[in-house]
Amino acid sequence: MCTLERRGQLFILKLTGVDKIDQEHRLNPSLISSIRSALADVKSQAVDGSALITLSEGKFFSNGFDLRHAQAKGVKSGSADAAKDELLRMVDLFRGVVADLMALPMPTIAAVTGHAAAAGLILAMSHDYVTMTSSRSVLYMSELDIGMTLPDYFTALIRGKVGGSSDRRRLVLQAAKVTAEEAVAMGIVDSAHDSPEAVVAAAVRKGEELSKRKWGGKAYAGIRVALYPELCGLLGLKDETVLPSKL
Repeated sequence: MCTLERRGQLFILKLTGVDKIDQEHRLNPSLISSIRSALADVKSQAVDGSALITLSEGKFFSNGFDLRHAQAKGVKSGSADAAKDELLRMVDLFRGVVADLMALPMPTIAAVTGHAAAAGLILAMSHDYVTMTSSRSVLYMSELDIGMTLPDYFTALIRGKVGGSSDRRRLVLQAAKVTAEEAVAMGIVDSAHDSPEAVVAAAVRKGEELSKRKWGGKAYAGIRVALYPELCGLLGLKDETVLPSKL
């Protein structure tokens, strides 16, 4: 599941797990619900100058959708269609997580201290900034390798955040396992670091730096939504005008 801690103006959202499989942080309905609940708490407590840092335990930031969970639904019902329906349900539920992050009234930073694959990479890229460890992490859009097309909002996010056509091709049409250094060059990651501890420390520094600006949350969220019109249109987020309160 996940935990939420507040350190002054910083909110620390941590993906947690009780065992090796759980620490892959595969996105199933329970984890998606837990993340959305934590983000709702962050939003309700937000003040000008808040910032969010998302990190994880173990060797994975997130290994994408929980296909084992979907397969179990199919086995239980005796129908392959039930497994497909459950996967599609998770795709739809996860849309809400991306929407929550894109509309969150504060800067957001993902500290990627382990592998981020498929929907797990989309989770990281839904943040404004990404720090990543070069010692044990790759970014991997695995959909091509497993024979699955990308959900529309995945594609829109990648188009919005990965600027070069050759980089997008490498990421999604070659299913490359992208290292931290490569991800920095592609503009997906802001900084690469030697250890998980250094990744988290860099994310905290960035959060503290941004927090000092004391930006208004509504204006920040409004500008972010306007910056990614295709993605936010698919997510159902509206571009709202925010004016200075002192006018």
